[in-house]
Amino acid sequence: MKLSTKVAELTSIIAPAVAACDVALWGIEFAPQGNRSLLRIYIEALPEVQAQDKQVTIEDCAAVNHQVSGILEVHDPISGEFILEVSSPGFDRAFFSDEQMHGYVGQTVSLRLIQAIGEGDQKRRKATGILDSIDENSLQLTSSDGQQFEIALSNIDKANLIYVDA
Repeated sequence: MKLSTKVAELTSIIAPAVAACDVALWGIEFAPQGNRSLLRIYIEALPEVQAQDKQVTIEDCAAVNHQVSGILEVHDPISGEFILEVSSPGFDRAFFSDEQMHGYVGQTVSLRLIQAIGEGDQKRRKATGILDSIDENSLQLTSSDGQQFEIALSNIDKANLIYVDA
């Protein structure tokens, strides 16, 4: 999951503003759409706050929106108009880095791959299953039908947590 140059630039500008609001930056999505682009920022409670079972509030989102709006006006990294959205990553959170997945071993994830995996008629570019383990190069996944896959992290285009009601 490699960040685009634009998202990396926006992250470097936005991250200090988010940190100033006492929340953590989970990730950024930027979708240029002609004259009006969409900038979506996901924030997460700081780890020490999460330990107290506290989550991101609407007040946190409003504070980040206000802080980031001011920073973006000064730096002006987006040409034209844009819509700014701030929210928590939610139950079905997207992963923006390989490191974020380490905390979700044992849970169900959905992956979109760059190159298909599998043999013959079983080739697929999407995989969903239990994240068994992850290291610096690959992850191991067990699908609902019991198939096990080792997938190179460099082959993952997009990854999401799948919420399973226990």
